[in-house]
Order: sequence, then C-alpha cells, then structure tokens
Amino acid sequence: MQALTLTVIRDEHRALAAMLRSIPLLLAEHRRHNSLPDFHALRAMLFYVDEFPERLHHPKESELLFPKLRARAPEIREVLDQLDQDHGRGERAIRELEHALLAFEMMGEARRDAFEEMAQRYVTAYLRHMETEEREILPLAVKMLSPADWADLDEAFAANQDPLTGHAAAEEYQALFQKVLAAVPAPIGLGPAL
Repeated sequence: MQALTLTVIRDEHRALAAMLRSIPLLLAEHRRHNSLPDFHALRAMLFYVDEFPERLHHPKESELLFPKLRARAPEIREVLDQLDQDHGRGERAIRELEHALLAFEMMGEARRDAFEEMAQRYVTAYLRHMETEEREILPLAVKMLSPADWADLDEAFAANQDPLTGHAAAEEYQALFQKVLAAVPAPIGLGPAL
C-alpha cells in the first residue's frame, strides 16, 4: 500500500507542473498572434503558486519529510539542502515574477520580453526542483521511512486539499480556481489545448 503522502505530493506536482507548463505556452501563443495575454488569468495562476505550493506543500516537505530523511540517509543531505534552499527562495521568486507581470501589464510591450524570460526561468527551475524530488527523494523515502513516519506524514499531507488535484475549493478560493482552471489546458484545467 502506498503512503497517502506520496500520492498527495505526486498529485500536487503533476497539477502544478501542468499549470506551470501552460504559462510559457500561453505567452508564446499570444506573442504569435501579436496580442496581450490575459493578465487576470496569469495573476490568478501566480497567486495560486503563492497560496498553495509555497504555503502548504513546501513547508511540509522542508519541516516534516526532509528532516526524517536527513536522520536516516546522510548521503542525501546535500540534495535536501539544495531543495530547502529552493523552498526558501520560493516566496521571493514568486513575488519577483508577480512584479514582472505587473510591469508588463502596466508598461506594455517594453516589459514583455523581461517577463517572458523570467517566467521561463521560473518554470524551468520549478520543474527541475520537482523532478529532483520525484527522482531522488520520494524513492529514498519509500526505502527509508518507517510506518510510524508515514503515519505522521500522511496526517499532515492529507490536510493540503489542493483544488487542482480534485479537491473542492474552499469558498474563498472558488473564484480563483475557476480562473486558473479556465486558463490551464486539460486534463488538469478546462482551458483550450495549446
């Protein structure tokens, strides 16, 4: 039987990766048509990253999962340290990207290239981060953690309830998730195929 924690992490990674990959695709599509993107949808997508992965997902990895692995697998310490550094930079990175989006919206074409380049770097780094967790951390966790460890982790991760993974959005997030889902292509969202 697979631990609930692994399912939650993988589901959240898959949903976030689909949303992140859609950002450069949306931007490229608008560039091809010489049109401006839907700034409202992009703001919603970036706000989602700040509200869910940055505030729910990452802290549980850094504060609960990673310490358990550090205690049992010192050989992975350097990778865990790098992932923790990524988590620590996450809030600043999303703020900088949100600011670049605002600059693009307010200043127009003069700021388009800067935002698109920053968005691509952000997406690439985030996807690489999740790939490292999936390839190196989760398989090691399966080997090293005890049933008691998984019970503690499962209790914590079960509370995440990310709407992009199929959970009902809390009332205050319903409008946000409708915007995000409308912008993100299927199968995660309801947006048009790119």
